Amino acid sequence: MQPSFLVLFPAGSLEQAPQFYVLLTRTGSTAALARVQQDLLRQFPNVSAIDLGLILQTIEDILGKISFVIRFMAGFSILTGLLVLSSSVVISRYQRVRESVLLRTLGASRAQIMRITLVEYALLGLLAALAGIGLAVLAAWALAVWVFEVGFGPALLPLLGLAGVVTVLTAGIGLLNSRDVLRRSPLEVLRAEG
Repeated sequence: MQPSFLVLFPAGSLEQAPQFYVLLTRTGSTAALARVQQDLLRQFPNVSAIDLGLILQTIEDILGKISFVIRFMAGFSILTGLLVLSSSVVISRYQRVRESVLLRTLGASRAQIMRITLVEYALLGLLAALAGIGLAVLAAWALAVWVFEVGFGPALLPLLGLAGVVTVLTAGIGLLNSRDVLRRSPLEVLRAEG
């Protein structure tokens, strides 16, 4: 503990004023703490003994609950984003059918179309992940610096892992959605449009 301010008075001006003293000590266990408090209060009944460990544990519990809520909301936001991403992939299916027909009419093989689709969805997932992570880091930095007035140091490894997971998940959903697109013959699709 450190004082947050200092006031200097000339010698002899506060000696008659009411005074109190603070003594901090650390014990090895809660049983030792209880013995010290009992002995202290038995010898000096006007002394107040406050267990700062309990106060710090309570504060830590509160901060842990706040951290859980923030992580839950982040997970909920990610889940919502994945649902929106999945629905946009399904909605764009008609466009994928037309692109596939055009590419196959021009002579592209199924493997080439799958690679194009994979790259397209992987880039889409990577851009979405980087945008989401960037906004989340920016918001966390602003919250840490301006609200809590503490330093900010993001853990980069979990963020990179999250970007990788979102990229792979997006590419996987895109490829699963495109399987049926490749099975349909160009002639069948062109007849359905005409």
